[in-house]
Amino acid sequence: MGSKYKKFSFQNVNTYSIKNRFSKVQINDFAKPVKTQDTIEVLIKSLPNILIGKDFKDFINQYKKAVSQKKFVIWMTGAHIIKCGLSPVVIELMKDGYINHLAMNGAGAIHDVEIAMWGITSEDVATGLKDGSFGMAKETADFINFTVAENSGNDMGYAEVLANKLLNVKAPHARLSLLASAYQLNIPISLHPALGTEIIHQHPSLDGAAFGEKSLLDFKLFTDSVSQLTKGSMVLNVGSAVILPEVFLKALTVVRNLNYEAYGLYTAVFDMIRHYRPAVNVMQRPTQESGKGYYFIGHHEIMIPLLAGALRSG
Repeated sequence: MGSKYKKFSFQNVNTYSIKNRFSKVQINDFAKPVKTQDTIEVLIKSLPNILIGKDFKDFINQYKKAVSQKKFVIWMTGAHIIKCGLSPVVIELMKDGYINHLAMNGAGAIHDVEIAMWGITSEDVATGLKDGSFGMAKETADFINFTVAENSGNDMGYAEVLANKLLNVKAPHARLSLLASAYQLNIPISLHPALGTEIIHQHPSLDGAAFGEKSLLDFKLFTDSVSQLTKGSMVLNVGSAVILPEVFLKALTVVRNLNYEAYGLYTAVFDMIRHYRPAVNVMQRPTQESGKGYYFIGHHEIMIPLLAGALRSG
């Protein structure tokens, strides 16, 4: 018994030779196996010249070119890089001239101070939330809040007063502090908090007026660094999903409003998942007429050492 339904015929479709077709993948672009004795430079070159593998190699080349031409490089980071133990990697990049300004969100201050002063950080939020003890460490809040309040009225920003304090009290682990290290290297570092998002805001030691004053000074410091961006400069956003992409967009529009040549930028986002604001505010909008934006997804504790190794190789 046959089917009662009519079937379409492909008998007369038009075909062509694969030899005449444009193909996006060619064997010359395939990955190459690496050997035990191979260097990081060989590893990077061995990546497939396809999709993100190609993007990563292109980005590394642009970054190296920017540094060799003394273009300005801004790193914006969430606090996660500190919690992941990556501060030594970032500090070495600062020492070697791969970062000209380091911007962090407000949580960066908390984790950096705790590491510098006590060598520990990152509490168990779920456990502390049950009884209301989350974020109630007195020493952390008092160190930051009192330092900010003591400097009320001077022209030092949020990051600068904390860095200076860590060095003055001889913090036991200051060598692992992004704040202290940047300050010692004369690299501008800024903190960009959002009131109500950090544990120090729930303590009675917070001076709101001083906190706002220091935060605004850091935004002005950051905007000054953005004004130094020119064609071929680099802007990286590492793990900040909202705050720093928004801060960057506002600073960029200010300097362009004042006719600074902050165009032709190369921007990159490094994060564990794809977020809306980093995609549009860092990768797409600032480079829509010139330059190029990249987005690399992967765990920071793997991607950032890989990035640092690739930059310092060869």
